[in-house]
Amino acid sequence: MMAAVCVFAASPARATRCEDIANQLKGQVDGLKIGITAANIIYLSHPMAKEMSLGCPNRKYSNELYIKGFSRKPKPEFIAFVAGAAAIVFTLPKDELTKGVSSCISRMGLFRGDDVSIRYRRLDMNCTRTKADAAIAISRSVDQ
Repeated sequence: MMAAVCVFAASPARATRCEDIANQLKGQVDGLKIGITAANIIYLSHPMAKEMSLGCPNRKYSNELYIKGFSRKPKPEFIAFVAGAAAIVFTLPKDELTKGVSSCISRMGLFRGDDVSIRYRRLDMNCTRTKADAAIAISRSVDQ
């Protein structure tokens, strides 16, 4: 009995699914760095993003990817970067996510305002912008 307890106590801790996704992002996206983990959020950094984080599963969503750009009107390179990262996190095709991300970002404007939420391929996308920058949060709810 005591030997079994010692064997389990000595085994290394298993990384969570969220940490696995962060390591997958780091391996597949050039220039991505993993920062600290706090309150179920893994902070990431990349030259194309002012802020970037990966939200781990909780009561509201299974995963969330948040990326803030440097400009109010994001360039196509930023949209491709967001779609590529989201494709890894949510295991969907990059071209499908490119359509969703560009649709969300292009809807912001005079008529719809600076805070737009859409649902695309069972993902919730929330795009916001201020006078200086634009951001997108992509999440999948727990029941999906």
